[in-house]
Amino acid sequence: QVQLVESGGGLVQAGGSLRLSCAASGRTFSSGRNGWFRQAPGKGREFVAAISWSGGNPAYANSVKGRFTISRDNAKNTMYLQMNSLKPGDTAVYYCAGKTRDVDPWDYWGQGTQVTVSS
Repeated sequence: QVQLVESGGGLVQAGGSLRLSCAASGRTFSSGRNGWFRQAPGKGREFVAAISWSGGNPAYANSVKGRFTISRDNAKNTMYLQMNSLKPGDTAVYYCAGKTRDVDPWDYWGQGTQVTVSS
């Protein structure tokens, strides 16, 4: 089973940037898509971005399109989320996730990293 560990969260002022990393251990990323989700206090978990194993077909939530960029380096078994022009509304716990195959649900998850954006 792939284990995912997020890092790079923290406190940043509005307008600032952060880069989150998601490292896979135990085995390499499976062949399905990988993605980022977030959960703000008192809200449900929401989709942020996803990317195919090859690094193509990125998809973004409308709320982050143009500000966030998802990427991956399979040689390092790591996926990234570059977050620019951060807003207080981006404050949440960010989770990385993966699918064993594209047709599967999101079936493995990291523990999350906190991102707090101050106004």
